[in-house]
Amino acid sequence: MLAPMGTLFAELARQAPTNARREVETYRREIPEFAFLEANRRARDETLEYAVWLRRRTIELSPDNTELSVDDLGYIAAIGEQRAGAGMSLDARQRVLRLHTELMLREINEATAAQRGGGVDELMRMMGWFAPQGERGISAYSQGYVTVLRRRLPYVEQIALLTRALLTGDSMAAELATAVGMELPECYAVTVIRIPDRPAGDRALENDIEALVKTHRVPVMWCPEGGERGGELIALVPLETDPAETDPAEIVPPYVAPDAVSDLVRDFAGTLGRPCAVGTATAQWSELADALDRARRISRAAPLRRASAGLRSHTVADVFVELAVADAPFVDEWLRAVAGRLEQGPDLLLTLDAYYLHDMHRGATAAALNVHARTLDYRLRRVRELTGIDPGSTHGVRALSAIVTRRLSGAWH
Repeated sequence: MLAPMGTLFAELARQAPTNARREVETYRREIPEFAFLEANRRARDETLEYAVWLRRRTIELSPDNTELSVDDLGYIAAIGEQRAGAGMSLDARQRVLRLHTELMLREINEATAAQRGGGVDELMRMMGWFAPQGERGISAYSQGYVTVLRRRLPYVEQIALLTRALLTGDSMAAELATAVGMELPECYAVTVIRIPDRPAGDRALENDIEALVKTHRVPVMWCPEGGERGGELIALVPLETDPAETDPAEIVPPYVAPDAVSDLVRDFAGTLGRPCAVGTATAQWSELADALDRARRISRAAPLRRASAGLRSHTVADVFVELAVADAPFVDEWLRAVAGRLEQGPDLLLTLDAYYLHDMHRGATAAALNVHARTLDYRLRRVRELTGIDPGSTHGVRALSAIVTRRLSGAWH
């Protein structure tokens, strides 16, 4: 259907080639993965052809609120396959979708302004069509993209892409979840397992992650830290909940790590065989990025332990003191100075760690340390002599337990 001259649709049709060229140039300029368009004329022409086609189909279908056809969606899916085949990353895909939406809205505004305040009805029809058909187009594009990923990527890498998509709020998460046979619940326990001394390219680590995914079937990804050693394993553990009956944010109190998290941490840390620290934060799927930030900060404040030495997942309630101390350098320096005095005694930090882990129970602490109760008493007295702080007092629990955790977290190394 040809839009009558002088209408919003006619203005958009007239500007379609110019606007399409602007879009392709924006991709080339702002998305590094599109730099190849400058040297590859065929790819540039195909990208431009698609950009023009999409605009013309919008102008043809939106006046009567006609849906994109099966053939239309097939063409869009083919573009998704093409770009996945060219190696486009998820991040680049998200930027393409965002830029395309921004540019289309800009074009509609410019065409509306050219009507000098007219065409309000046409504008409403255009916007009413744009949102639902845009979602259908994105879904088709994502299906095409995922089709290629399923053929090319190992299962574990597909899981990592799903994890990243969930954490970044990428709309393709649903398609990726279907591809790997996972459901997307309303809530997750975002868990970060910090490993300070494992090389990112370690093949054994890759095998550990693969085994973890196959056993627990949860979204998991490995994030190496700067340099060649260490990193974080990020796992999104689904929480079973009925969102229609219960507020998902209240399913798991912030001071409780779900059993599923404990099982995952135990299995991974057990095969890892190295000290690690674990932080967990729960959130609805729409707030996973913020939960990741909290879980990451908790893991950096939590003590490093082996699976055989009482490793567990920590929440805000476990390390809220240490989190606050980390943001107050003058307090941290004071605690570190007190910790320096404890180095004069025999295994005093180790003793305090066991003492607080066992809720200051002398018998259980002595047994855990494999020493006589009188030896434990001597060490606790020595702590009091060196620091002026009684380990069994309220002051002692507040200050010395924070010192132990800060030391064991590796924050002072």
